[in-house]
Amino acid sequence: MARHVLKTSPIPMKTKLLHQIGLSLYNTSHGFHEEEVKRKLEQFPGGSIDLQKEDSGIGILTLNNPSKMNAFSGVMMLQLLEKVIELENWTEGKGLIVHGAKNTFSSGSDLNAVKALGTPEKRNPNHLSLSVLQATCFS
Repeated sequence: MARHVLKTSPIPMKTKLLHQIGLSLYNTSHGFHEEEVKRKLEQFPGGSIDLQKEDSGIGILTLNNPSKMNAFSGVMMLQLLEKVIELENWTEGKGLIVHGAKNTFSSGSDLNAVKALGTPEKRNPNHLSLSVLQATCFS
């Protein structure tokens, strides 16, 4: 079975194994515990990541936070991770369109959330948000 997974899955074997044994990329790559990261990011609501799966096999992922030019809030970062996992398990999926609501793609991360995620003496304030995005996009 492992040979089959290696040939057909876009998810690295290391990532699959870490999930199976209950670890995550947060723990292994960045020294953070997943629940700690989630708790901090949940404190910054606003916007949403919407996923529409068409019968044709095309997914449409919408960054929906137009009042902040679709900047990623903490909650949106967590939702993006959930949507990527959902897409990885969508066997009928053939392609994905990613776009932002109201004619703006994304202005990046919500700086208020990024500033509050850490203190200079402890951690780089960008580290938690980047770890979520890296785990989502590069796993």
